[in-house]
Amino acid sequence: MAIDPRGTDLKRYLQEDPGGPVVMLNLLRWAEGGRAGYEQYAEALRTTFLPRYGGEVLYAGEGSTALVAEAGQDWDAVLLVRYPSREAFSRMVADPEYQEVTALRTQALTEAVLQATVPW
Repeated sequence: MAIDPRGTDLKRYLQEDPGGPVVMLNLLRWAEGGRAGYEQYAEALRTTFLPRYGGEVLYAGEGSTALVAEAGQDWDAVLLVRYPSREAFSRMVADPEYQEVTALRTQALTEAVLQATVPW
């Protein structure tokens, strides 16, 4: 399962840009002991990269009771992060400093969903 966006994914993400802010849905499943590494990544994101690119964590929480899900469809954590534009998010993930830190995220997870959302 992919953990990080690939170049082709980012290209399509930018091509499908409806304009305006974007809220990224993050569904996360920890690797063994991965929570601590993810917390290091999240601290760098919160203190350096979100301020640099205008992002904001709207919600971060632990997965809890799955009411409607098949076995294995529950998630360890959920995050909603707003960026001022898809382009701002794309610039962040291309930032060489961010790329040094994102290895913490990659190592912390066994599965992830990273999905742009569009308001109704």
